[in-house]
Amino acid sequence: MLKAMNERFELGLSVSELQKYVSLLGADCAFFIEGKPVFAEGIGNLFSDVDVSLKGKTLILVKPDVFVSTKDAYRFVEPHRPEKSLKELLAAPIETWKDTVLNDFERSVFPKYPEIAAIKDRLYDLGAIYASMSGSGASVFGIFDEPIEHIDEIFSGYFCRQREFDV
Repeated sequence: MLKAMNERFELGLSVSELQKYVSLLGADCAFFIEGKPVFAEGIGNLFSDVDVSLKGKTLILVKPDVFVSTKDAYRFVEPHRPEKSLKELLAAPIETWKDTVLNDFERSVFPKYPEIAAIKDRLYDLGAIYASMSGSGASVFGIFDEPIEHIDEIFSGYFCRQREFDV
């Protein structure tokens, strides 16, 4: 909304100014201002460029009507440190991410909310190159080579969006 207002009313706010304002809504909200892959650190508010192109890929986001308590998700998560840094893993071909880029929250959230795990499995069944729960849940996303027809019917009853990447 801030981006739209900036354009519509020709406010001339820079990317960093927009990120500053939107971060008042939530520390990690600034991530969405540029609309490109970045590496987020800190509390999700410090960004650095990554050499990842999703151009021509399709993202499908599915949000079940499930509430995952962020407090509980953090209380039960067991973080692990991979052999390679996440930046290194993301530099590898997307096809390798399924086995290397992992969301530590999934191990504690999926047993409590199997519906979320089922969405991830379904995305892979539909041909996702990579799928993961977003953050501490409950949304799940999948990255595909091509758009999926009738995705709203496939995930009927859920909030579902599909978008092609142009960066």
